[in-house]
Amino acid sequence: MKKHSFTQLFAGIILLSALMYAVTHFGEFARFVILVRSIEPSWLFLALLLQSGTYFMPAMVWFRTLRSEGIRYQLRQLVPLAVAKLFTDKAIPSGGISGIAFVFTALRQRKISAEVCMRVMLIDILSYYTAYLLVATGALLVLWLHHDIRKWMVVVGAMFVAVALFIPAAVLFLKQLGTNDRLPAWIVRIPRVASILDIWSGVPQSKGQKPKLNPLLFIEATIYQTTVFILDSATLWAMLQALGEPVSLVLAFPCLVFASMVAMLSPIPLGLGTFEAACVGLLIMFKVRVETALTATLLLRGFTLWLPMLPGLIVTRMKR
Repeated sequence: MKKHSFTQLFAGIILLSALMYAVTHFGEFARFVILVRSIEPSWLFLALLLQSGTYFMPAMVWFRTLRSEGIRYQLRQLVPLAVAKLFTDKAIPSGGISGIAFVFTALRQRKISAEVCMRVMLIDILSYYTAYLLVATGALLVLWLHHDIRKWMVVVGAMFVAVALFIPAAVLFLKQLGTNDRLPAWIVRIPRVASILDIWSGVPQSKGQKPKLNPLLFIEATIYQTTVFILDSATLWAMLQALGEPVSLVLAFPCLVFASMVAMLSPIPLGLGTFEAACVGLLIMFKVRVETALTATLLLRGFTLWLPMLPGLIVTRMKR
């Protein structure tokens, strides 16, 4: 990890520590401890099942894309790649490009042609950002219907839409261009663009026909990607239920989506601190107690981030 990445990660740790200090200092620390000790194990088991589905869905995108190319690949062999992709995406902030680039390399090592791998990569990226835009729109709609929308949410939403349109467009443009050498120097120096170019340079460019987008496959892949956000939202909802907070899944959904958007826009690896701050803030806005909001968010991050971290690291090391 580069020096500036360590600096960003350190900043995230400081932010998360400050958040936890604020909650435990200004809240009732005794209640915070009681909340943790009173968690129902059955809700944790449900969260584990929900998170298992988040690994299954991306694997289904690749499985169905490979099947459409006439390649029969076992789904259970793709699920570990989904865990590794999650680890790579979190560890290297690149808007999801780093993870799918890893999957591209892993499939190439399994003797799948570059043309097919490129189709898998494009379907994954395009369906992911389409799904992200759909859930972002849905989250804004839920907040608007509950009269809880704020100006900062609109600003975050606008920034996210710009990034969500830019990244897949950049990938398609670079695919069409075939080389990064012809790009203007000022574009290459933009941090987010630079990270995409660094990752893209390691992806072999196919010399065959241009990949064609199968509309039905794209719709199916988008459904799988959207389901991941729903499962993550359900995990947050389960954590709140485990802590005795009767928040509906409909309200847990925008909290998860907006926190994910803030984390994606942040340059801090793992979205550390930024996700937690946004999620806790939104839950408090929905009248959830401060201690409960922090505990539920930390439990959510335990399942969505830290739980797959070790197996993800192991798989990425094995595939090198």
